[in-house]
Amino acid sequence: MISVNNLSLYFGGQDIFKDISFMINKGDKIGLVGKNGSGKSTLLKILSSNIDANSGNLSIDSKVLIGYLKQDLDFESGRTVMEEAQTAFQDLIHLKEQMKVLNDELINRNDYETDSYLELITKFNEAEEAFRIRGGHDVHAQVVQILKGLGFSETDFDRKTDEFSGGWRMRIELAKLLLKKPDVLLLDEPTNHLDIESIIWLENWLEKYTGSIVLVSHDKQFLDVITNRTIELSFCKINNYKASYSKYLELRKDRIEKQKQAKKNQDKYIEHTKVLINKFRAKKNKAAFAQTLITKLERLDIIEVEKEDFSKVRFQFPPAPHSGKISMKLDKIEKSYDDLKVLSNVSLEIVRGDRIAFVGKNGEGKTTLAKIIANEIDFKGSAKPGHNMQLGYYAQNQTDYLDGESTILQTIEAAADFNTSSKVRDILGSFLFSNDEVDKKIKVLSGGERARVSLCKLLLKPANLLIMDEPTNHLDIISKDILKKALLNFDGSLIIVSHDREFLQGLTEKVYEFKNQQLKEHIGDINTFLNERNLADFKQLESLKEGKKSEKDSLHHNHKDQQKKIRKLQNDVSKLEKKINFLESELKEMNNQLLEEKDSQSKDQSDFFKNYQKIQDEISVLVKKWEVSMQKLEDSKV
Repeated sequence: MISVNNLSLYFGGQDIFKDISFMINKGDKIGLVGKNGSGKSTLLKILSSNIDANSGNLSIDSKVLIGYLKQDLDFESGRTVMEEAQTAFQDLIHLKEQMKVLNDELINRNDYETDSYLELITKFNEAEEAFRIRGGHDVHAQVVQILKGLGFSETDFDRKTDEFSGGWRMRIELAKLLLKKPDVLLLDEPTNHLDIESIIWLENWLEKYTGSIVLVSHDKQFLDVITNRTIELSFCKINNYKASYSKYLELRKDRIEKQKQAKKNQDKYIEHTKVLINKFRAKKNKAAFAQTLITKLERLDIIEVEKEDFSKVRFQFPPAPHSGKISMKLDKIEKSYDDLKVLSNVSLEIVRGDRIAFVGKNGEGKTTLAKIIANEIDFKGSAKPGHNMQLGYYAQNQTDYLDGESTILQTIEAAADFNTSSKVRDILGSFLFSNDEVDKKIKVLSGGERARVSLCKLLLKPANLLIMDEPTNHLDIISKDILKKALLNFDGSLIIVSHDREFLQGLTEKVYEFKNQQLKEHIGDINTFLNERNLADFKQLESLKEGKKSEKDSLHHNHKDQQKKIRKLQNDVSKLEKKINFLESELKEMNNQLLEEKDSQSKDQSDFFKNYQKIQDEISVLVKKWEVSMQKLEDSKV
């Protein structure tokens, strides 16, 4: 399907990757892993033909359709959700417009017996057949089904895409990719900005997806569920493993250990052979033997141990300044965006030393409340900081606040105060920015590198209340683990907004669940919260349907009625499809008659075309009824 041969790319005199080769075969689900800045996103851009490599070959089968989900989404302003989703069917939209033009011309002409009229009928039939085969009649129903499956309501369909957050816009893009049904999916951090519900939906869909996938993700669990191959980018080279992420870690460790042992044995052999050569080369009767040994050494394939990247971010948060018992007190908080109320009569007291997780679906107010506590937005109600409360705030879009034209060093120096200005280079070094790297402009950095710069800024000023909103977005797996360790050692109050269950485990002592404009407190960490709710994981939490009735009789009755409704709708759809197929076959037969008898002068021509038009009109009516019934059927299954 896709072949990569000796591909090389360099930027600013520095190799990104050099002479890499691999194949993407049908059914491959590849996890593309590596440290931040190793070139993962860049490689996806090359595979999607968005940028070119400096050398090497990229060969893609001509019939292969590639779908690329990039980190930074770019929607055309002014489109509604429905209009944006329907752009997945541009070819069908064009075909429908073509059919309308042809049909209008047929209606307005009466030269039924001419060759040009018969040619027009042929063109219309061919276009209609192509439209039907490619599923043109149920495009709207498909779009509705997918959007609803991703959490959109019918009231959202006519809203502009500009009104939605990054997570919801990511869902629109996913919907477009799903509807296009590409042969290969290139996904760059698809879980960033998504809530648990949408992550689970994507996970389930990708599991069932029959095409090939190349996935960049720093979510270990997500990688394990989806992938069957792992390609590691390290030191400008790739290492290819036919295994999921966790298995790859085991295989890599085992492989390197075997290489080390083999290298050790080879080094012993070489040393021993050199001793023999030196021993025998001066003796005339042994000189030939010594030369043989020399030749053997020259021909020996030297074992090289696979390089391991041991460079790690190293940091810890400054000691929290002493504060009063209460860090923050919120009373009767209200917040709306236009007509949409997000928080209603919310009260919360954050006590010194509290370690809190905010969880819930996108749009339920987690980030909004974090911004209110950080005094970033207007609101109704009261938010009173405690004595000597000093806030550290890491926003979900923290990297957007960085000046792209500034260098790393300039950015950190500008954020430093008197106490930290002398430590700037040391702090940057702990975040893997050293020597000439500190002179890089922010705009050339990867998403993960920008995240590290933002975290670095957070360390420059001591805080006793730390708010972290989706801090793991863009961070590689190693950096995530180090951040977690640093937060575990932080001695102030902590609020974490995250969809990453593994990251949250053991990190917090309270969980606030956001739902229906309110908060519900759960004492304990994430695991305690899940056990309390008798849930195995977040999947069950997010899939719970609102408004479930506890009465068994009521549930049984509702289920019975629902099944009856579904059976009736299925029957209606089946009957309509049979009628449409019957009429289409009649129409096809009439077209054949026209083509076979185009020179005939039958006296029944006028009646023939009246009947022809009648069948066309009837098909159009039935198709509309079918679309309505299909929509009702899909809605009843949700």
